[in-house]
Amino acid sequence: MHTRVPRRLVGVDLFAGAGGMSLGFEQAGIDVAAAVEFDPIHCGVHEFNFPNCSVICKSVAEITASEIRSQSRIGDADVDVVFGGAPCQGFSMMGKRALDDPRNSLVKHFVRVVADLKARYFVFENVKGLTIGAHKRFLDEIMREFAGNGYNVVQEYRVLNAAEYGVPQVRHRLFLYGAKKGLPLPVYKAPTHSPAYRRGAAANIDLFRVKTPSVWDALNGLPEADQFEELLERDWVRTRFGASSEYASILRDPSTDPADYSTHRELDGTLLSSSMRTVHTELSKSRFKNTKHGETEPVSHFLKLDPAGLCNTLRAGTASDRGAFTSPRPIHPFSPRCITVREAARLHSYPDWFRFHVTKWHGFRQIGNSVPPLLARAAATPIVECLSVPVRKPDHVLPLSRPELLSMDMTAASKYYGVPFETIPQRNR
Repeated sequence: MHTRVPRRLVGVDLFAGAGGMSLGFEQAGIDVAAAVEFDPIHCGVHEFNFPNCSVICKSVAEITASEIRSQSRIGDADVDVVFGGAPCQGFSMMGKRALDDPRNSLVKHFVRVVADLKARYFVFENVKGLTIGAHKRFLDEIMREFAGNGYNVVQEYRVLNAAEYGVPQVRHRLFLYGAKKGLPLPVYKAPTHSPAYRRGAAANIDLFRVKTPSVWDALNGLPEADQFEELLERDWVRTRFGASSEYASILRDPSTDPADYSTHRELDGTLLSSSMRTVHTELSKSRFKNTKHGETEPVSHFLKLDPAGLCNTLRAGTASDRGAFTSPRPIHPFSPRCITVREAARLHSYPDWFRFHVTKWHGFRQIGNSVPPLLARAAATPIVECLSVPVRKPDHVLPLSRPELLSMDMTAASKYYGVPFETIPQRNR
């Protein structure tokens, strides 16, 4: 008699980017069978890191439920959860519904796809600002739109701080839960970590919380990028890693994390990736060196990270059609330089096997635009609990896809995914 192996839950990621939410939901025990993303460069990175997931390079405004089913392994199977963070303006003109504003149409299409897929649950992620002032009117409209499509919505929505779920970064994001009528509504996962934790300190700190990992907990053990000339020309080198904290050790080898139910990825333990160097002038390096921890360097306006503290919110900057500006990158706490993409990934809770586009500009944008995987895992866990499916970790090792996917420019990526080169409008020079 064979023991029946419980099925893995099925998820769909909309506005997937490089895959921060995909990874967090997979770590919670949900197989992400399809990811929809309209930027072909991001699609290449997602495909590299999630070779078992079908990446559909198309705007959510144009995708249909039947396309998602036919272009992935989902077929006629049930979809347990659809999740994603739709870009939106959040503004509403007097007497006009915000969802009727073309700038916010992607939110309406998110609702449409959830309903058309007949997903049991959805998780809508967005900026904290959507809960404040006039923007709340827009959020109320979103909730009513879901209700009109057969979903109950958790009315007391919450903004979660990544630092309270084990990420060494202050980052606040709204998560809105909904369930098909007749299914139980999810209950937000209580914070597991406290940035202000001190043993025997304030009674208002939950005794079950532990101290949030610090900046140095995240970065220690990583080889110093400036020691490698190769990293001036490429984003990887083979080297030895040093001893690291518990947090960093798990990012080096996620198989040591008992709460991680993702498929184990193949990892070359000698590979330092996503670490292309930034060349600074001697004057800049001098200013960086003389800036105190936790303070902003006055010329560049870059924050110098406090090794004992938390990272500030890592931001993406603007896309090519909006000027291609890079957001200020923090200064390394001990080296007189900006942090590398890999160091940003550590501060965002990405494991070391996860790779980004080889250019610093795309790599930092992919991190800054994404939900930290540990925060996404905390957001996904209540869905798994509602569905009462035993969670199991796959027992095989998944090889990553082809490295060429990480180095495509827009011309190559557009051709690879069969989309027009103008899919992402280019910068007007």
